[in-house]
Amino acid sequence: MLDTSVVVAFMNRRDDDHERVVAWMETTGEDLATTPLIVAEIDHLVSRAGGTDAAAAFYEDLIGGAYLVEWWPEAVRETVEAARKNPGTGLADASLIALAARLGTTRIATLDERHFRVVRPLSGEAAFTLLPADV
Repeated sequence: MLDTSVVVAFMNRRDDDHERVVAWMETTGEDLATTPLIVAEIDHLVSRAGGTDAAAAFYEDLIGGAYLVEWWPEAVRETVEAARKNPGTGLADASLIALAARLGTTRIATLDERHFRVVRPLSGEAAFTLLPADV
């Protein structure tokens, strides 16, 4: 699973986590799956902070298949259920929790450790593995 924070840090050379994220992304062999809610969040933040050139680069990454964008018929219901099970979790993050359950993984690429260390996978596992921190 791929959260907004990792993509934003990857694209922003001035981000404190840029080098760490670039190093991880260059070595990971994992598919980077995310949801349309995360894509919309990335689009907003990248466009606002980086302008049209950054947005264009993100769009090219999307078109080029750099990120797998997953959505399924039950996604809305499962995302809302994940948000309800984790008060204070917005729909974008809840969509990653739901997608993780759907794909049978507990691995999430995020820099939002404070939040994702508290929420629990829907699969019943004790915790998510946060990347790149837990590598």
